[in-house]
Amino acid sequence: MSRIAAVAPVLPEHAYPQAEITAEVAGLVTRDPRRRGLLEKVQASSGIDTRHTVLPLEKYAGLSSFTETNDIYLREGLELAARAATDALTAAGLRPADVDHLFFTTVTGVSAPSLDALLVGRLGLREDVRRVPSFGLGCAGGAAGLARVDDHLAGHPDEVALLVSVELCSLTLQHDDDSTANLVASGLFGDGAAAAVLVGDRRAAALGIDGPRVVGTRSALYPGTENDLGWQVGGSGFRIVLSGGMAQTVAGHAAADVAALLAPLGARAADVAHWVVHPGGPKILDAVEDALALGPEALAGSRATLARTGNLSSAAVLHVLADVLAGPPPDPGALGAVLAFGPGVGAELVALRWPGADGDDVRDVPGGPDVPGGSIEEEAS
Repeated sequence: MSRIAAVAPVLPEHAYPQAEITAEVAGLVTRDPRRRGLLEKVQASSGIDTRHTVLPLEKYAGLSSFTETNDIYLREGLELAARAATDALTAAGLRPADVDHLFFTTVTGVSAPSLDALLVGRLGLREDVRRVPSFGLGCAGGAAGLARVDDHLAGHPDEVALLVSVELCSLTLQHDDDSTANLVASGLFGDGAAAAVLVGDRRAAALGIDGPRVVGTRSALYPGTENDLGWQVGGSGFRIVLSGGMAQTVAGHAAADVAALLAPLGARAADVAHWVVHPGGPKILDAVEDALALGPEALAGSRATLARTGNLSSAAVLHVLADVLAGPPPDPGALGAVLAFGPGVGAELVALRWPGADGDDVRDVPGGPDVPGGSIEEEAS
């Protein structure tokens, strides 16, 4: 198992009110007044106040090719990745040379060598650092990264791992595409990055790191949903695939997944003190809240992140987690659950346990694996 030593969220400098982005995007994706009206309605009901973009808003009209946008992704993505990684290592009290394992996730740009390889020289990581670049996990990438890093550290308890997520969703905007999926996506996704430092149990004990411990993980794929969420990759880049039934699909599976995550801990949904749910959109958060019978405050952090930044794909759940870690200290032994959904359709879940009053993890929680169910985003109301 591993402990989370630090999480650092970062955003590009350009920030705009949602209404201003809507006005700019509308002229790029449609000339049909009726489709523009739908775009404005959908984006006004997104639950988003502000989004950050890697370029000044007026620059998007001039983007003409996938080659151009991907080059921008590489340049600007590396800058954001370096910022996030540096901030996370500094917060953890560690140096780049301390990192043994680097997991990188993205779904908005491609390259070989991948950005994690470029980070090695940029940050001063060791040349023998083990790298795992990941493309395709989408919105589930942040949660999956925590889980896969924990898998590694379970077998390497003296090591330090760095998880980095970079998503520049604005660069995937499809001009002259007024499909409902593009209208929704153009009003939902923002740009950002995040990094997390996780430390193996023995290394954490040696360093005195007492952050929350990863105490369980779960992955699930939902059969027959491979066409519900993802990209169609072509000459114009990444064209969004977004099914109108996405929220219902995930809502039908999340209860069993959460129950399976918590059962080995002797816990159920009611025992979770901190819900770290990917802010996929208002319908996703509503569906998770209803399916798991959560109170109105349970997903307040996810809704706040959505309002402040929009959906940052794989980085979003790490932004929510960063807010939890920066908040008031949890009760000793408090239980947390990280939940995110991505292409597949797949779910990634992570259980966290904060230290107990004596500095050890509290493992026994009253109750059993009896849970109600889950969800992710799709077309707004």
